[in-house]
Amino acid sequence: MGSYMGGCCSSLEPHQPRRVPPPSLGIPNMADRKPSVDPARKGSAFDQPIDLDHVLINELGQFGLFQLRNILLVAIPIIMSAFMSEFVFSAAAIPHRCRIPECGEVEKSTNYDREWLANAIPESDSGFASCERFAPVTGINGTLDYCPPNIFQTNTIECDGFIYTRDNSVVFDFDLGCQEWLRALAGTLSSVGTLLVLPITGYVSDRFGRRMALVISVFNLALFGLIKAFSVNYVMYLAFQVIQTTLGAGTFSSAYIFATEFVGPKYRVITSATCSSMFAVGQVVLGGIAWLVQPWRYMIMTLHIPCFLIVSYYWLLSESVRWLLSKRKFDEARRVLEKAAHVNKREISQKSMNALMRPPAAVATAEPVEADPGVLRTIIKSPILLRRVCTTPIWWITTTFVYYGLSINSASLSDTIYLNYILTCAIEIPGFYTAVLILDRVGRKPTLSGGFFFSALCNIAFAFIPNDMTVLRLIIFLLGKFGISMVFTSLYLFTSELYPTQYRHSLLAFSSMIGRIGSITAPLTPALMEYWHGIPTVMFGAMGFLSGVLILTQPETLGTKMPNTLAEAEALGTPQSKIQSN
Repeated sequence: MGSYMGGCCSSLEPHQPRRVPPPSLGIPNMADRKPSVDPARKGSAFDQPIDLDHVLINELGQFGLFQLRNILLVAIPIIMSAFMSEFVFSAAAIPHRCRIPECGEVEKSTNYDREWLANAIPESDSGFASCERFAPVTGINGTLDYCPPNIFQTNTIECDGFIYTRDNSVVFDFDLGCQEWLRALAGTLSSVGTLLVLPITGYVSDRFGRRMALVISVFNLALFGLIKAFSVNYVMYLAFQVIQTTLGAGTFSSAYIFATEFVGPKYRVITSATCSSMFAVGQVVLGGIAWLVQPWRYMIMTLHIPCFLIVSYYWLLSESVRWLLSKRKFDEARRVLEKAAHVNKREISQKSMNALMRPPAAVATAEPVEADPGVLRTIIKSPILLRRVCTTPIWWITTTFVYYGLSINSASLSDTIYLNYILTCAIEIPGFYTAVLILDRVGRKPTLSGGFFFSALCNIAFAFIPNDMTVLRLIIFLLGKFGISMVFTSLYLFTSELYPTQYRHSLLAFSSMIGRIGSITAPLTPALMEYWHGIPTVMFGAMGFLSGVLILTQPETLGTKMPNTLAEAEALGTPQSKIQSN
């Protein structure tokens, strides 16, 4: 998700009171919960202002053929937005060993296995050493067929050249053997780009519209991805890795907004989960193409060239009605509403149309308004809010760290790296929908804490399962990803319900931004396996246990009112915060 999946909070218009969740999480937003309305007042537009949600619920339909068509269309760019994760394969680690020129090895693509290797290279726990060899004896040479032990001394030296098992990675092309941290930098820079894209996409989306933001993002995704396929050195590859995500990672958020802004409140939860699932489908497609098209340059071309077709969406997609109304583009908004009514075989009344086209002007109040003390001062003065602000970012760091870390580390599960990656991404889909099904039944805390603990147990257990138990290792690994996927889907909802309306967006954005520390550091974890293969998953487990415990320190928000004031937020968990049923 992230990348991978960039947040969209900054992309929503400031005039829109209901905010959808960031597409990187794809979860429900309880701000959409509506208070019960007296049926006797339904006919009064004065008593009950008519907004777009009212029109969707009562006239156009909350989810009709028009909304379905939009979701099917934007599902394609959502799938394509996952292609930015191709560095998992194009910059994949390749088994390598020292090149032995004294024995006739001059090319890095010669036979990896030789009968005389034990004479030239010391053994390690995983076979032959990757980064060192026995020092040669000056003036004595062997051949590719015969290289006797008397050619080498007993002391070891570092490699000055490498032989690789395969050539479908930048590691081979740019000779990155034994430079694991440099190789892992590709994933880190990709995550940095998803952070930098937030203000760019937000500005384009708010200034020029959702449709323009989507088209520009996909075009940048395709263009810079294609240029990256022609990289002549690793610096160029890294540069276009960060440029592509910085200018193209807004694809998911732009497409997500299209999918959610025109469905009724009743269907936003399932629509959100479906968008997240489409991203997981995109990761599966990525794994399949990488499997079928082995040369990394051709793989990148195969992924990104079809993305240029999405430019046609500028003519195929109707602009977001919510954005048009917020920008007072009423003529175009009217045309989109009439088209939606026609496609859904519904009618929109003239009264509703007039109400949408003539929104009430803001009325200045004569009563003095108390000055806002500011979010920082409010946090310092409220011990309860301060504890939450110190706690929620840890959940986000853990979630992104474990979620992306497991996806990236799946390539090292076994030699079938493509199948491992596909399964690890596919398991996210049931994780997303499981969270949606149980959030409103068992509560937020059991769902989140249980997901953290379950994932942590699986990750720690994985580190101690013998390598020859391949099937069991794969099952435990996938269950760990299932657990963190449940958390990822639920995290936005629980975080947003803990903060008062006045500061909700700011504190939620703060938690999300700090959480990107996890996604930035996750690509570096495979390098730690040099020291012990279980270090990454033990780290995932330790962070998961910590966050699972911290979840338990916060109040349950199921069945409570969304806090509008600081006092209501501090009272969460008390009987007064519960929604009173009639």
